[in-house]
Amino acid sequence: MNDISQSRQVAAAPNKVRSLPGHATVGTNDLDAASVFYDKLLAVFGIGRVLVQPNRAIYYGHRTLEFGIIKPFDGRPATVGNGGMIAFEAPSRSKVDEAHATALAAGGSDEGAPGPRGENGTGPYCAYFRDPEGNKFLIFRSGADET
Repeated sequence: MNDISQSRQVAAAPNKVRSLPGHATVGTNDLDAASVFYDKLLAVFGIGRVLVQPNRAIYYGHRTLEFGIIKPFDGRPATVGNGGMIAFEAPSRSKVDEAHATALAAGGSDEGAPGPRGENGTGPYCAYFRDPEGNKFLIFRSGADET
């Protein structure tokens, strides 16, 4: 389990903290396996667990819950949304590369290697992957890398 106080130490200065989408969640059928994947992936951004609801959900964030993995409340199996995708903004192109590599090493699948997108490669620097349960993610950097 990531120690949130440790995560804050490696996060950017408070005025430059990047946030994930406000309280986005993905469903899971195996909370333990999903937590192993997301502990590794979100550590790339200095993000750790902020709330654990045993056998129900795990939430991650810088200071408050921003992203969660949950078992569906209705008790039915979690399924992947067709056309759904969650995008995380990275502070640099190297973090895009690192997050993509981490996701694949932790059991995710490639949906688009890191690189510039758009006409003539002038758009944002992006990478796409799916978590082990099939949820699609984009990691991107638009503009210059943060310092």
